[in-house]
Amino acid sequence: MALIVQKYGGSSVGTVDKIKRIAQKIKGYRDNGDQVVVVVSAMGGETDRLQGLADELESRPIAREMDVLLSTGEQVTISLLSMALRHAGVSARSFTGWQVPIVSDDSHGKARIQSIDPENLRSALDDGDVTVVAGFQGVTENNEISTLGRGGSDTTAVALAAALGADECQIYTDVDGVYTTDPRVVSGARRLEQITFEEMLEMASLGSKVLQIRAVEFAGKYGVPLRVLSTFDDGPGTLITLENQVEEPIISGIAFTKDEAQLTVLGVPDRPGIAYALLGPIGENNIEVDMILQNVSGDSSSDFTLTDFTFTVHTRDFDAAKELLEKSAKDLGARDVSGQAGIAKVSLVGVGMRSHANVAARMFKVLANENINVRMISTTEIKISIVIETKYLELAVRALHDEFELDEEPKKVESELTPSADQG
Repeated sequence: MALIVQKYGGSSVGTVDKIKRIAQKIKGYRDNGDQVVVVVSAMGGETDRLQGLADELESRPIAREMDVLLSTGEQVTISLLSMALRHAGVSARSFTGWQVPIVSDDSHGKARIQSIDPENLRSALDDGDVTVVAGFQGVTENNEISTLGRGGSDTTAVALAAALGADECQIYTDVDGVYTTDPRVVSGARRLEQITFEEMLEMASLGSKVLQIRAVEFAGKYGVPLRVLSTFDDGPGTLITLENQVEEPIISGIAFTKDEAQLTVLGVPDRPGIAYALLGPIGENNIEVDMILQNVSGDSSSDFTLTDFTFTVHTRDFDAAKELLEKSAKDLGARDVSGQAGIAKVSLVGVGMRSHANVAARMFKVLANENINVRMISTTEIKISIVIETKYLELAVRALHDEFELDEEPKKVESELTPSADQG
């Protein structure tokens, strides 16, 4: 008998018929003798509907009241799923965030979990119930309803799995696992049998939208085995764990995003504090900066050394960031500010990079053969990211996928404990 935490997103619980189908899936685990904790999101589109109602009343609703409003979406789902389970002959009990309780800080709309007392859930499980928990929500120490931000149900599921010491946390979505890259771009993209937390965290932060970043961080911190599965199709999915004991690829996947914009300050005095002077106002306005590049300017007309400073932001923040940068650049006496929205970032991710020195060279050779110019480069031990023009994005991803043979099954890792044939 295993203790399993399952999470179902909005697309999985979008209709009563889908909820009935999920109830049958859960029943199969319960009939197998497993204890099951289920975390659910609001029904597909419900959160947007509730947000729209608030927008009709106020352009900037109070965050506390928005949490009270938005948390009702999950409350509907836990009740309906509990009814469906009982109709299927499975004893079930629903829990809101405060009934667990899941205690968070008081940052309404983007709260972080501080503690979970699992005793109420344990008691229900010991009574033979499937416990159905509202994702995305918690309660502050002052008994105020809080929400964890978009995608927060993933974090709820992982946190509950950690608190309960679950054998596995299963995230059910509309895809059947984590792929080497987006199958809509590369038809030969392959579902990964396993991937490490480290790799998944990079993939999630670089554009892969299968899992919420905070959920992966939480799972890695507490060593919770995660599995991504399809709600609608049977299959093994993808296991996310501390070490990949099944495969040893150089590259595990290619992540990408089209929503990047590049900003450059030309000819700014190269002196201590210049990076803060440029990026400080941008950070203070809650604009997230991604890749950063600084180099000595070729301008020799000045009496002191000049530098060019380039960085990327999300496309939605481009206009605001450019306006702030132009003001800072003027105060610093920079020569010019330029920018371009609609650029793309492509990233190779894999723990195998640590032991293979020629990954970057192979990557740049492929791009050169396709006549694709690289505008920026950023690297870590297990990641290489580049910025290119959006029109070359799909060509670059397909070419790199072919170069690193990601459509082929990697070699299996032979355990030292596996007996050889002559040992029986």
